[in-house]
Amino acid sequence: MAAPRFIAFDDLVRQVTIDVTEHPRDLSRLYCDRYQISRVTANRYIQRLEREGWISRSGPSTHPVYAPGFMRRVSALLPLPGLEEDSPWEQTFSRYLSVPPNVRNIVHHGFTEMLNNAIDHSQGREVFIFMTQDQTSLRLVVSDNGVGVFKKITDALGLADRRQAIFELAKGKLTTDPAKHSGEGIFFTSRMFDSFAIDANNLYFSHDDAAPHDWLLEEPGIFPDGTTIRMRIALDSTRTARSVFEQYMDAPEDFGFNKTVVPMKLAQYGDEQLISRSQAKRLIARFDRFKRVMLDFEGVAEIGQAFADELFRVYAREHPDVDLLPVNYSEQIERMWLRAVNSDIGT
Repeated sequence: MAAPRFIAFDDLVRQVTIDVTEHPRDLSRLYCDRYQISRVTANRYIQRLEREGWISRSGPSTHPVYAPGFMRRVSALLPLPGLEEDSPWEQTFSRYLSVPPNVRNIVHHGFTEMLNNAIDHSQGREVFIFMTQDQTSLRLVVSDNGVGVFKKITDALGLADRRQAIFELAKGKLTTDPAKHSGEGIFFTSRMFDSFAIDANNLYFSHDDAAPHDWLLEEPGIFPDGTTIRMRIALDSTRTARSVFEQYMDAPEDFGFNKTVVPMKLAQYGDEQLISRSQAKRLIARFDRFKRVMLDFEGVAEIGQAFADELFRVYAREHPDVDLLPVNYSEQIERMWLRAVNSDIGT
């Protein structure tokens, strides 16, 4: 008698959401035919999938009807050339979601924006998209095998350090292809989700709604030569895409993206302090694209006199239309700020 065939449970989980949607009445037969197992073995796997929340059962025990459970998982490996960002969403992913309308809109936005970036910017051949849902949250991963977003930005803008590319992304309005993109996709997407992370070129950038500020780490990525973006949002989130857009607009007078929050901690590389004029000049690049720039000093204990002078006196005098607003600053930073401003008033 032949030994029962072993099936890795994760192989079932990887496909179960699609399988149970397409085979609600003959799931057992599907598994028997696909894996060449007995009906008893197939039913045993189905019972475990039901216990763990991957499928739900209704109808009589003799003729059960299955449907996706609260646990859901869908993935696809797609060729990038010729791909349109809305097609995978409509054809493969959106139909398997069970989330409130505001969360669905945010996931749709993040899915299409990040996939469009991979299509237009990555120079990769393939993209892997992974979406999973449990009782509390939804996670979305978009990963390409291209050149890596931080290398792409560094080369396009002629930056001296790839870490500066992260800082430029955090400001917003950054694009290497202005004819096709406004540079707002990553900025707004990162603020719609509860957490948002980019892993590329041995650097890792994270924006977490629960954390006090953005942060970066230097560590090897899963795909060193590509870009992996991870997003997570709670299913009970009350956030809406519209509310996030409105935070950075002066509606009703102005509906443009004219405000930004700059995490000053990202301007520090390693243990260095913000003390020099060159650091300030690196910081203020592209500030003139905004009307109001909130400088978030959370996590920065102090700044140098030359840095403060270049930022709050020299730049402010040369760009009177840009309103610089420091927030979350220490007493030392406040003194440096007021010293620079008062010095300019006295001249």
